Amino acid sequence: MDRFVKRTRPSHTSNSPLALTAGWTNTNKRPERPPTKKRRTDQIRQKNDAEDDEDDDSSAALNNDQKEDLFLADQNRDSPLRDGKTGSGDAEDGDATETALAAQHHTALEDSLPEVKIDKDIIEEYEKLKSSQVEDGEDSAETRLQTRKWVRGQSSIYVDAFNLALDTVLQDEAHLFEEKENCVLENWRALSYEAQYLYVRLFLRKTASWHRLERLKHYPDISDIEKAIESLLEPRALPEGQSVNNFDEEFVAEPGHVFADTFAFADDSASHIKTVEQAAHLLSLDELKTLAKDAKVQGKNKPDLIKAFCRMCSQQSSLMSVGLRRSSTNTSMHSSDSTSEEANTEKQDTNRKAHFLDKILAITGPLVRLSESVFKLFERVHLVFYRSTEWTEKSLTTIILAKISRRNFPEYVVCRSANIFPSRRYLLEFENSMRLQFEVDTILEFNGPPGAEGNRKVVERFESIAPRWRELLAEAQKMENTGYEFGEGGYLRRFNAGHAYTRIAHKAAEALGRLHRYQDEYDLLAELLSQQLFHLARRGAWYKRKALVEERYMWELEQPPTTAFSEAQKNLQKKRWRQIALATCETALQDPNCHLIYHYDLQKRLIRLEKQLNIPRRQQHNFDHARLRDPEEHTIEGIQLVREDAGRGQGSTKTIWLDELGDPDDKGNLMHVSVEEMCLSFYRTQGWKGYHSEGGILRTLFAYLFCDILFIFVPNVFQTAYQTCPLDLHTDAFYPARASEINHRLVEISNGGAVDLIRRVNEQHRERRTCIVGLNWDYEVEDLIQLVSCFESEALAAICKVIAQDYKARGGGVPDLILWRTTHELSDDRKEQSENGKGEVMFVEVKSANDRLSDTQRLWIHVLSAAGVRVVLCNAVAKEVKTID
Repeated sequence: MDRFVKRTRPSHTSNSPLALTAGWTNTNKRPERPPTKKRRTDQIRQKNDAEDDEDDDSSAALNNDQKEDLFLADQNRDSPLRDGKTGSGDAEDGDATETALAAQHHTALEDSLPEVKIDKDIIEEYEKLKSSQVEDGEDSAETRLQTRKWVRGQSSIYVDAFNLALDTVLQDEAHLFEEKENCVLENWRALSYEAQYLYVRLFLRKTASWHRLERLKHYPDISDIEKAIESLLEPRALPEGQSVNNFDEEFVAEPGHVFADTFAFADDSASHIKTVEQAAHLLSLDELKTLAKDAKVQGKNKPDLIKAFCRMCSQQSSLMSVGLRRSSTNTSMHSSDSTSEEANTEKQDTNRKAHFLDKILAITGPLVRLSESVFKLFERVHLVFYRSTEWTEKSLTTIILAKISRRNFPEYVVCRSANIFPSRRYLLEFENSMRLQFEVDTILEFNGPPGAEGNRKVVERFESIAPRWRELLAEAQKMENTGYEFGEGGYLRRFNAGHAYTRIAHKAAEALGRLHRYQDEYDLLAELLSQQLFHLARRGAWYKRKALVEERYMWELEQPPTTAFSEAQKNLQKKRWRQIALATCETALQDPNCHLIYHYDLQKRLIRLEKQLNIPRRQQHNFDHARLRDPEEHTIEGIQLVREDAGRGQGSTKTIWLDELGDPDDKGNLMHVSVEEMCLSFYRTQGWKGYHSEGGILRTLFAYLFCDILFIFVPNVFQTAYQTCPLDLHTDAFYPARASEINHRLVEISNGGAVDLIRRVNEQHRERRTCIVGLNWDYEVEDLIQLVSCFESEALAAICKVIAQDYKARGGGVPDLILWRTTHELSDDRKEQSENGKGEVMFVEVKSANDRLSDTQRLWIHVLSAAGVRVVLCNAVAKEVKTID
């Protein structure tokens, strides 16, 4: 009955518990518009997932030889630990601020859970529904989650999720926290519900931000805000002693906070705001303008006003510091009074600062912020629980809402390991490695082109951790050889500092190349390739760069500094290094961890090197079977519609077209559609069936074909019973951990077994509409079977392998349209070209005026062409432009 219905909020008269789960859909990602029966085949929409917006670090694989000198840029950065910034966390609507922050990122856990719409109304309505279902004694977070019972004013979905994370970590991984930290966590348990609720809500806002008390009174769960704040500000005793490192401090620095003998969960403004500059940042622009007017200072914006205001407050003391004071005509008479005059001036200056500080705090009223040391402790708790360095309000609530959503999930073994961080040392070192990684990213990417100075800084950062990096590589290899039994190492290694350090080494190699330090770059690339544990997805890029350096630069580096090579010696050196580069390409093509997307460039270089080395043709490699076909180009003319107000601040670049060949609307008028839909209508008149799905249909096919492999037992990747995929699916650890099973499945697909796989999964899961990542149940199974039947089996297997090797990065860039037609619908010429009596599949990338192919789109065209799939670049041209209201 309920097929892919996007639910709206129920009316107040509805008493159905299911109806209260408003906004939830039966898909795993963003909701789609349901197809109509009339045009079901052609009008299923599937928007891109969050991963469609991700660039991939292999996008340069298609660049020409002139661009090969540029090392591959990495866009898939791991998020650093959040660093606090002092400032005001106030907003007119605190919840709106939190929601905006939550929407910015997806954590690994969120990606594995089904998509749920999270807003204040849904949570409040559900908690109201459960407020009458509490029983005595059921007051733990875990019990309330299991029984789905909340009490208004005594428990909250936010507090329960926060405490669930805390309880889980302390139960399994308490060894990661020292005595004082455990004491802080015990004090947390003793807080009242309202104090915990306030802390959690502030925890989800900006770190180390000051909040005005008057703006914290809007939370309905808090009846006495003053009492809750007083509880958080109360000083609490800790065991005597100091928080010290009991391990090698050379590589692991204790975090910036160290607990003293007392602590508080929050700080108050009276004790911690001591300067005018600190206080001035807490004012809004209008408040600051009013204060500046009284102080007779001017500025164009808030920073200028604060700077001018602080300069005014310290002006007198600045004059005194350079020896300028009131002069006297009778210096000898008044010399004894100079010291007294200077003291009076300093007193006046202090009084002036105190006056303005009091005036600012009178405007803001009392303020409160979370204590930095306690905040960092809870950050560490959440890092351990979510196995992620970032989390949001959505992280806290998604796991609960996924549980209460009454959806069907696949069957798999839940396994939460307590050995991800063997000791506190490894946890702290991992934190610091993430901070160092963020520092390197900041140098390279966040402040414009780094230049030579920036590249030198990156190399210096790497050199500072290089010895420890090599130690971690040796430790990880030893653990891989002796400690792991079920392939769990690939995912666990992501929580090793060596993972972040290897990424820094990758960045350092890039910097060395830009500094023309080719020998050092070559040595580092060789070192990166010698390990096969961290960042396996980058191995293809490292091979490519290593072969290039060998071919172009290494022969020159062996030239003696005092004498130049003779022409014969030069040719001999070039030949030797070309032979080495050729061997590098051969090794890369044989490396199972060198992803398929790099093979074409490696093959092209290998063939060129063989010709330069005059290798006999019978001994040269032949890659004719993988030779790319240039994509066809089609031109489709149509009527473009332009709104009268177009160009007036509208951000969308989508064009509107008149669908002359499609079905009219209910009133018989031609429909206004996107350029992709207009082109789809044209191809439909040519006998094609298809979808405008971009990457959606490939992800659906992948979910059908690899459903059982997605949910086979791999330790640590299924942390909850409500996941739609393993946690490592969006990482480079997914493929190596299941290489044997995936390769066997690819052989099965190559042998024509795809149809049987789809039918089996459809029979097992369609009725329950099981939540499986990427699988859109709204596609008709017969359409999918017909599509798969038109694919060449080897081509479908090649596409699946590319997705399996890097699921996250391959989500974007897939051509807009996927079309197929069966054998009896083919033209006579196409029937002759069709092998084994199959139909034909065609991918179409639609471009209107001024559109250009992105790197990810070029990459997918390369992948599809290499697999022998027909690819078309379709140019939409406006034969007429009409203006509409």
